[in-house]
Amino acid sequence: MTIDMSQFYQAFYEEAEDLLAQAEQHLISLNVEDPDIENLNAIFRAAHSIKGGATTFGFNDVTELTHIFENLLDKIRNHEITVTQQHIDTLLLAKDAIQSQLNGYRSGDSVDRDTEAQIKMQLQALTNIKESGYSTNAKRDVGAKIIADIRYYRLELPTIKDNDVLNLHAELELLGKVSHIKMKNGITVFSLDTSDTPESIVSICSFIVEPEDLILTETTQESDSKLTGEAEKDGFELFIDITAPIPKAHLIPEVGVSFNDVSQEKKLDPKTLVTQEAASIRVGIEKVDQLINLIGELVITQAMIEQKVMRLDPTENESLAQSIGQLNRNTRDLQETVMSIRMMPMEYVFSRFPRLVRDLAGKLNKKIELATDGASTELDKGLIERIIDPLTHLVKNSIDHGIELPEIRKLQGKNETGLLTLSASNRGGNIVIEISDDGAGLNRERILSKAHQNGIPVSDDASDEEVWQLIFAPGFTTAEAITDVSGRGVGMDVVKRNVAALGGSIQIKSSAGYGTTITISMPLTLAIMDGMSLSLGGNIFIVPLGLIIETMKPRAQDINTVAGEGLMIHVRGEYLPIIPLQAIFNHATLVKNPADGVLVIIEAEGNKAALFVDGLVGQQQVVIKSLETNFKKIQGIAGATIMGDGSVALILDVPAILKMGQHNQLEGAF
Repeated sequence: MTIDMSQFYQAFYEEAEDLLAQAEQHLISLNVEDPDIENLNAIFRAAHSIKGGATTFGFNDVTELTHIFENLLDKIRNHEITVTQQHIDTLLLAKDAIQSQLNGYRSGDSVDRDTEAQIKMQLQALTNIKESGYSTNAKRDVGAKIIADIRYYRLELPTIKDNDVLNLHAELELLGKVSHIKMKNGITVFSLDTSDTPESIVSICSFIVEPEDLILTETTQESDSKLTGEAEKDGFELFIDITAPIPKAHLIPEVGVSFNDVSQEKKLDPKTLVTQEAASIRVGIEKVDQLINLIGELVITQAMIEQKVMRLDPTENESLAQSIGQLNRNTRDLQETVMSIRMMPMEYVFSRFPRLVRDLAGKLNKKIELATDGASTELDKGLIERIIDPLTHLVKNSIDHGIELPEIRKLQGKNETGLLTLSASNRGGNIVIEISDDGAGLNRERILSKAHQNGIPVSDDASDEEVWQLIFAPGFTTAEAITDVSGRGVGMDVVKRNVAALGGSIQIKSSAGYGTTITISMPLTLAIMDGMSLSLGGNIFIVPLGLIIETMKPRAQDINTVAGEGLMIHVRGEYLPIIPLQAIFNHATLVKNPADGVLVIIEAEGNKAALFVDGLVGQQQVVIKSLETNFKKIQGIAGATIMGDGSVALILDVPAILKMGQHNQLEGAF
């Protein structure tokens, strides 16, 4: 029978991507002065797993490269080679080459075979180096350190094929020293010396036998030697007499306890261990999106039912009203639970930057430490994938333009190593991401000078906030030379545009000599949001609740006309422009005078204004539908939603509305 292997390709690609990411993290965190054997083992296991999968699918080039990768790692693990920065650099390049090979199979990307061949030669050259300076005493010292964490396990397996025994032996060798014997009744017993966890052992064995058929016991070193001695006495390690004394195991009450006392043998429950391994499943994103769409339709239907019930007599339909209230609560809980499925931790984004910072700092001869905070903060998967590129550009800018060279920092009394910090936190319904550095800060005079050269209208008396925003102008750069990192003036305008497309905004704070902080604020999800319903001429418009500062009924004496600016409202010591929504969209209105209507104070991207509408309808949660996908793009409109009565309400694009209000002469709008 022929098995169609194509159905397993996607699972292999995803697993290989995860394994390569883990290997990269372990390589970057590896201390060349004191390499952690656990890190080395984890990298080796990742490479070995990828090699096994590649062999199964016939990806021979991947198999060959990972095999050479393993050879070098194996010599480092066995202390035949002293690990250096050159080894880590080459292994990272090899990891990139493996990723490129897999991308070639997955999506047809071109693979640079010349670079691949060069990396293979580098790996082989490093593997074949014989070191005379690595003394036996040094090996003994390292070995003594490692053996302190070694534990001894005995595994009993039911009758399995000889080929499976050999395969399992090879896999267990990844964890440590292993030997096996076969009893006369067909049972196979493995002896394993490892610093790895019981979960890892069970995970490997689960490919051959069911966890409930596996007997895993932690033993002493002496009992393991006794078992081996019995085997040698009866059958050259091939058979052992079933009546031979086998160390008695003691059942431990809880899996995962710290095994400090190895004088007794402890029997572990493989079923419990494998359950911990299988705590999650992979689900296609298209299925999650379909589920979210259905929940959105359920929210709309529930709102329709609730609106119809509100028209009934509450006295006669009290029970029905209570049931609808319960349905409302359950629907919201269900919606929040389903939405959380699409949420991913920012660790997914932050984990990409240690390698970038390391490589770019080395290229620019700078010393930089990367710190992260709030990696567990969650963001919608769709937003996470679209925020990676803007963040990458901002991080590169901080490294290239912000943090100084070590000798310059030293002259300024700073630590030679610059600090770059990435942080994420929740504020209200938004996520706030900050990129901070302790570098030179932005140069106000240079930015103003460059703006004048480029013909950008700006006053020399402009506030710092206004000057900092100039770096987002297309083609703007203060770099004195063009490099392959930056200097062409391409990127920052794209960053701002991409963040704005996600409903977000960017703010900059900078202090000369002390550094710069760039803050990105954006909604947690683009699928469902809390909004305020506004009425205008019998139609409903929605404003995202997070962009509303307050709503007010203005007094006539607080409204003034300013030449060239139109109507302004005086609010707590500052004058804000009044933007009549009816003038923006040339829409009918029931209220002509702002004093008779409602002003909604909105803020986005550092700009504030008072939006003039007929009235407020109320706050509610809405399901966002793309207007561009279903109709066409309309300036000032971010999307649409379906209201409880089945009517369509438009969702306002607040940053666009603020710009439209500034560029239109609205004095005669009333």
